[in-house]
Amino acid sequence: MKRRSLLQRFAAAPHIAWSVLFIIIPLLFIIYYTFTDASGGFTLENLSTIASPEYLMIFLRSVMFSILATVICLLIGYPLAYRIASMKPRTQRIAIVLVMLPMWLNFLIRTYCLKILLNDQGIINTFLGNFGIEPLKLLNTSGAVIFAMVYNYLPYMILPIYTVISKMDQNLLTAAADLGCNRFQTLTKVVLPLSFSGIMSGVTMVFVPSISTFYISDAMGGRTFSLIGDTIERQFKEADNYNVGSALSLVLMILIIISMSIMNKYSDDDGGVVV
Repeated sequence: MKRRSLLQRFAAAPHIAWSVLFIIIPLLFIIYYTFTDASGGFTLENLSTIASPEYLMIFLRSVMFSILATVICLLIGYPLAYRIASMKPRTQRIAIVLVMLPMWLNFLIRTYCLKILLNDQGIINTFLGNFGIEPLKLLNTSGAVIFAMVYNYLPYMILPIYTVISKMDQNLLTAAADLGCNRFQTLTKVVLPLSFSGIMSGVTMVFVPSISTFYISDAMGGRTFSLIGDTIERQFKEADNYNVGSALSLVLMILIIISMSIMNKYSDDDGGVVV
């Protein structure tokens, strides 16, 4: 038992060291800069600064964009995941590879390709120009930012829902059909409740990176408006204001923790309560 305990501690040591160096220590730095000024003295001015209407509007815009992207991903991802789960095993594997295929490319490359696609000389506007249609303003809009979020994070919605549905006991579907349920009733009364944990996992995996994103809004929005990720990046890089940037980061982390706590409360793997 002692040897086993020592082996477990030794195996956990790299993970503990990694967590301390790259999670705990950076968090301590963020907390330190949040409650200090440029001279290192204690202050609450950084928190009062980000409580201004300007920053509150940025937070609100970030939350709204993230919610919209998450809802769109859910509306697209759930039917697609359900359809893939009903395919033959060989076809399922091919479909999952196609879903994951964009993720094989770097995140920045995917977003930049979307930027080229939506600009005034992009494929869409070039195609419309062949019919005499003036170029549409697709880039540097809020719609372009939300579209890029959906494109980049849609697989994170599809995969957990597909996993839950594919592992579902098929006898339950057969029993529902025997009791007179049609396909729509089976979907709404059996499949949907039992896949709720997958839905909440997908919502979490899309909402969290969406609310903290910074490159998508910068590339697709053209700096016509700011999201919280952009604002934090500019405070650190351009304004060289680590104090306000850390305060924004701390509030964002608290917001993400609250969101994940709420979602995890309803994503219990024990499907009996949900049903």
